[in-house]
Amino acid sequence: MDDINLKPTTINIKTDVELKRNAEVLFSELGLNMTTAINIFLRQCVYENSIPFKITRNRPNKLTLKTIEDAHNGKGINGPFKTIKELKASLDA
Repeated sequence: MDDINLKPTTINIKTDVELKRNAEVLFSELGLNMTTAINIFLRQCVYENSIPFKITRNRPNKLTLKTIEDAHNGKGINGPFKTIKELKASLDA
């Protein structure tokens, strides 16, 4: 891309006020403004032909969900233990 021949355009986005403030503080500390930071992001997307970071859903797997449900229902809960010996015996069972 030849920046000399590019005509600037405007992108209007809506975002959370606190997110914007926090981003502005971060970018300022990095010596950037919002426009430059967003342009860096867009250029990196184009360069990598993808979002330049991993996007995942932070969801527990089925076993973890079952364990959470059991704990909420008091299933599979041992203790309290009066001694370490009692705890170890429970773990070995």
